[in-house]
Amino acid sequence: MLTLITNGVIINPDGKSNTNILINKEKIQALGVQPNPNLHYNIIDATNKYVIPGGIDVHTHLDMPFCETTSSDNFETGTIAAAFGGTTTIIDFAIQDFNKSLQSAYEIWRKKAEKKSAIDYGFHCIIREFNHKIKDQMLSLVNDGITSFKLFTAYPKVFMMNDGDIFQIMQHAKTLGASICVHAENGYIIDVLTKQALSKGYLDPKYHELTRPAKVEAESVHRVISLANLVDIPVYIVHLSSAEALDEIKYAKSQNKQVFSETCPQYLFLSRDNYNENGFNSAKYVMSPPLRSKNRQEDLWKGLKNNDIQVIATDHCPFFFKKQKTM
Repeated sequence: MLTLITNGVIINPDGKSNTNILINKEKIQALGVQPNPNLHYNIIDATNKYVIPGGIDVHTHLDMPFCETTSSDNFETGTIAAAFGGTTTIIDFAIQDFNKSLQSAYEIWRKKAEKKSAIDYGFHCIIREFNHKIKDQMLSLVNDGITSFKLFTAYPKVFMMNDGDIFQIMQHAKTLGASICVHAENGYIIDVLTKQALSKGYLDPKYHELTRPAKVEAESVHRVISLANLVDIPVYIVHLSSAEALDEIKYAKSQNKQVFSETCPQYLFLSRDNYNENGFNSAKYVMSPPLRSKNRQEDLWKGLKNNDIQVIATDHCPFFFKKQKTM
């Protein structure tokens, strides 16, 4: 069955127009076509409505174990919510357990998603440790269609990898034609600042942001780009939160280095001002990286406009305010 969306508002590089869209087998076949009386259509009237392709959210964490709990959306609830918002594909993260194979992570996450997801889905793979066996497993995953690997410079003893292992993984990814994405914050410095804050009794949620300042994100972004440049491989920085880190990306791009990045709605619309809400209520806004200053938020918008930031994703990793956030 052909679908004809009539009189919809569409946005193309050359501007806005009202036109018909012909869809054949879930793909856009033509624009501006008129109904053929000899054909049967499923006709959708989109007068005065914007018509956009289904969204692709490349950064989600559904049914994810973390700190003795699990993110509160699974692949059923999370993807139903995504569909209502116009997102028709997600890319989630299969997380390697210590002393376990990458393949086992992939199988676990496939089982989490199978027969539950309401939309299309794929996976990145998070690597938590590296050795010669992991090199072979990376090849196996690439052959299975998992062609992107995520690394961390934050969360020591949980996700964080040292620069030498990051460098070697980048080298091997280059031989495989795979992509590398990185959560870039300096985990060692964050740990020091956190311990210092705790020793002074600074326990309110706002200190989460104060112990993860923008400069530790910027430093790590700079370092990751430098490692990728040594290997001559593109690198993708996830959930960019600060103008300071964006400055590092802009400088790298001015030097013709291959770097791509995403930011998230929370960094575009919320700010550290939200941490000033009364009592524990501000814990609703605790995330990593944290929310930043409002006066440089416009830099992220300019980064999107100027293509210094290429992607908006959600980093959707929800926890219930009561009990989970309290913990």
